[in-house]
Amino acid sequence: MCLQETKWTGEKAKELDNSGFKLWYTGKIRSRNGVGIIVDKEWKKDVVDVRRVGDRIIVLKLVVGQDTFNVISGYAPQVGLAEHFKVKFWEDLEGVLQDIPQGEKVFLGGDLNGHVGSVARG
Repeated sequence: MCLQETKWTGEKAKELDNSGFKLWYTGKIRSRNGVGIIVDKEWKKDVVDVRRVGDRIIVLKLVVGQDTFNVISGYAPQVGLAEHFKVKFWEDLEGVLQDIPQGEKVFLGGDLNGHVGSVARG
């Protein structure tokens, strides 16, 4: 499960009570922007890499059998924020996607704040 607007600060992972689930997260300011990914107890052992890009993008790489999955949680800046924040987010997300080797599966979950399809191009 991909989370946005988390309130935890730091770049950490924690077990969620006695549920067996584990949360990986990143966040710099307690009141905004943090993201995280919760993984089921059966898949925790399959997480082989965690990449955090600022406080708006986190990527977990899981190897399950013969398949490699990259789960990305992203939180795009709100439409009203300064343009440089939006450009940085999209450049960071593009960089993350380009770093994923061909053949690996990608799951992108997030709050893109109305950016997708907001401009008719193409």
